Amino acid sequence: MTKGAGRYDQSVAFLRNLDADWARLIDLVGPCLHDPKAAREPYEALIRAIAYQQLTAKAGDAIIGRLKALFKDAPFPTPANLIEADFEALRGCGFSATKVATIKAIAEGSLSGLIPSRAEALLMDDESLIVRIVTIKGIGRWTVEMLLMYSLERLDVLPVDDFGIREGYRALKSLSAPLKPKELHEIGKGWAPHRTVASWYLWRAPRKQSGQRNAAVQAAKPKKKSGRKEKRAQKLLVQKKGKTRAIRKK
Repeated sequence: MTKGAGRYDQSVAFLRNLDADWARLIDLVGPCLHDPKAAREPYEALIRAIAYQQLTAKAGDAIIGRLKALFKDAPFPTPANLIEADFEALRGCGFSATKVATIKAIAEGSLSGLIPSRAEALLMDDESLIVRIVTIKGIGRWTVEMLLMYSLERLDVLPVDDFGIREGYRALKSLSAPLKPKELHEIGKGWAPHRTVASWYLWRAPRKQSGQRNAAVQAAKPKKKSGRKEKRAQKLLVQKKGKTRAIRKK
């Protein structure tokens, strides 16, 4: 993949030409700044993906920081480090019990060869990598797709199980609800071979829930009084006018 500015120009131009919605989104978000970390081995990329799973970037950063602090002699904990690590020590980093089990399984998979080296992974196609790595308990398709996008620099990945992606498409097309993963998968075939960049933009699509729009519309409408209340208000107004006239006559 070509490094430097403009590396995604071809993908951006392709998406822009899909329709006016995509063109507006690209104009709003700006240039694609997708930033994969190509130097990372699949083992490290998977550990990081588990740390950040279902958390904010800030929370994930904190967990990884505490994990690295446990093993100061290496830039990143080795598979042997994690296998030998105390369960409670890893829990203290912020990993849930389930995630501790998963990262230990990743470490074991790395030593056994189940998780390929970067050199080996570069020779494998996307689906082969996914099928192989999801056999590890606790790792699903989404986790491997993050590896493909952010470590192996694959340009045609669309994580349809990612709620942010589906919400982004809902916002892009002003839909009342997000599409199901299978539906988005079919539509996304038309974005190949640029689905990684499409995903990057969908993650950044401005969100506005349909419920929020409806609430705003309702709030903007003048409130109508019920028939009974309106008649009572008119009666009070007439009575008030009558009293005013009586005072003036005096």
